[in-house]
Amino acid sequence: MAKSRKLEDTIALLTEIRADPTSDVGITTLSQVLNSKYSVAVSQAAKLTGESELHSLIPELVAVFDRFIGADADPGCLAKMRIAEALYRLDHSNEALFLKGIRHRQMEPARGGKEDTAAALRGACALGLVRMNYFHVLRELADLLADPASEARIAAARAIAYHGSDQGIPLLRMRVLIGDQPSVISECLMALLQLDPPRSLPLVSRCLYARKDAIAEDAELAEVAALALGETRLPEAFEILQTWWKQIRSPELQQTGLMAIAMLRHDDAIEFLLSLIAEGRIQTAKTALSALSIYRADAGLWQRVGEAVDLRDEAVLRQLLRSLG
Repeated sequence: MAKSRKLEDTIALLTEIRADPTSDVGITTLSQVLNSKYSVAVSQAAKLTGESELHSLIPELVAVFDRFIGADADPGCLAKMRIAEALYRLDHSNEALFLKGIRHRQMEPARGGKEDTAAALRGACALGLVRMNYFHVLRELADLLADPASEARIAAARAIAYHGSDQGIPLLRMRVLIGDQPSVISECLMALLQLDPPRSLPLVSRCLYARKDAIAEDAELAEVAALALGETRLPEAFEILQTWWKQIRSPELQQTGLMAIAMLRHDDAIEFLLSLIAEGRIQTAKTALSALSIYRADAGLWQRVGEAVDLRDEAVLRQLLRSLG
């Protein structure tokens, strides 16, 4: 009970200075909490230090990171991860620290076995290495892209996109072609479309038409590919998505396809969706209307949507329009 009370008191100190953490009292309190033994409190102090851009506390952040990196006093790696994020935000170049973090593993009891809780830390340190232009960063990111933890692989894809070098493109393509969880493939595709849009479109198209076997479509892969195309807002993506949408039969994928088309925010894409509301089958019209609901705040466009619904003169569409907006 005494230990819990001490932790509550330490966190209470942070509550008292949140309104003005850059004051002398605030900085002193943050330093005190950072040097405490409670990782939960340290993680909160580190986050506040980064958000407040307190460069004067960088030495404390580095010292605490080194103290926790080889200890069992930081369950879940939360304190080390928050420290790495704070140092990244403070634009601190510390090759040794970020290398320790990107290579760190912390096995903790979970579900009757052991689980590595350092994946988020590895991701945060990857961004730190990219930001400081570490010479061998792509070597580290290649390893991270093959990490056992999907969270770390996602972070690697984001870091490669952030790095912005063409040298990262083959790594991303290999990860996609080898296969992975949809969340990882999604990040890799979005990174590829950011780094090399024209030459990445064929690979994304392959994912749209991928099959799990000779008959069934790989719906999860197609879904992330469609949404990745929608995120790009590339004019070329509209024709790819439109052609694919016309061929698929799954209602769920058709819905995803129209949403991706709406996300493009291009005139041709919007006109296509409006035509589906006015002339398409009723279920297709409903799906197109739902997809265009992302434009509710655009009074002019939403009026055009309403006009398309009025032209159709279907009660179910008028009811859906009212519910959306």
